[in-house]
Amino acid sequence: MIEAHELTKYFNDFRAVDRVTFTVEPGTIFAILGPNGAGKTTTVRMLTSILQPTSGQARVAGYDVVKQPTEVRASVGVLTEQHGLYQRMKGIEYLDFFARIYHLPPDLRRQRPLALMEHFGLGDALDKRLGEYSKGMKQKLALVRAMLHDPPVLLLDEPTSAMDPQSAKLVRESIKDLQRDERTIAITTHNLTEAQSLADRIAVIRQGRIIANGAFKDLLQRFVGLPLMELHLTAQLNGTAAELGSLVEVVDEGDRWLRYRTPNPQEINPQVVRRLTGLGLDIVTLSEVSRTLEDVYLQIVTEDEGLEREREIQS
Repeated sequence: MIEAHELTKYFNDFRAVDRVTFTVEPGTIFAILGPNGAGKTTTVRMLTSILQPTSGQARVAGYDVVKQPTEVRASVGVLTEQHGLYQRMKGIEYLDFFARIYHLPPDLRRQRPLALMEHFGLGDALDKRLGEYSKGMKQKLALVRAMLHDPPVLLLDEPTSAMDPQSAKLVRESIKDLQRDERTIAITTHNLTEAQSLADRIAVIRQGRIIANGAFKDLLQRFVGLPLMELHLTAQLNGTAAELGSLVEVVDEGDRWLRYRTPNPQEINPQVVRRLTGLGLDIVTLSEVSRTLEDVYLQIVTEDEGLEREREIQS
């Protein structure tokens, strides 16, 4: 549904996006992570035919972003970092204006905005001027605008920015509902917890380059390592770690606890329990140590910074 191949964008001599390549399958949520200035927003603008690539190709909903910009724009709903809301217009006037731009039939021009505004808790704000909206209300209105024409592809830049926790939860649930309708959704965000909970695939972009791309569990294993288990006993270890050495890789231990790695916890953990029980040791807890997207992201960026320093030294 979204295909980018060697997508590159220069602003004069500055290379903002550097040969970005990825594919987002239909019905997939794809998260693009990276620091400010990494090239996330520029990439999204090229995918919506707002900016023309310097080189490379991209297709969205089957349409070429350079050769078929009108079809691309009709097929995507876009939430940008700067919403461009018309402050003097009322909410319902604003949405009707865009419904006309999208050529919605007269019955849907009223029906769909009302349904979306009610869904996002803005039903009481229909007749308020946009200048009276809070930041969170403006964010939700911009999301409603992006969904007005029922597009098959959504490109969302920081979709829950400035929202209170309840509103952010509502938006996340809405994004998941949209995915169930087989929509393809790409989001850029600094909220790593949000990206971990929503995304099927995650790309990390730094200095215009994609430095990692994959499902969270694959990135976790590649950059942080095998699953890490933590075991607590009622008695002191007294050499227990050595007894487990043939089963697992023990990486840390204390008086009554140890941590080990294993590629297959479902198969290995029962063997560990049986081994310890056979030694007369009682287990208090055995659980996997929680590792988050933040752990993965920081490791990815750290490794890339190290490679960059090596390249600078060699040059």
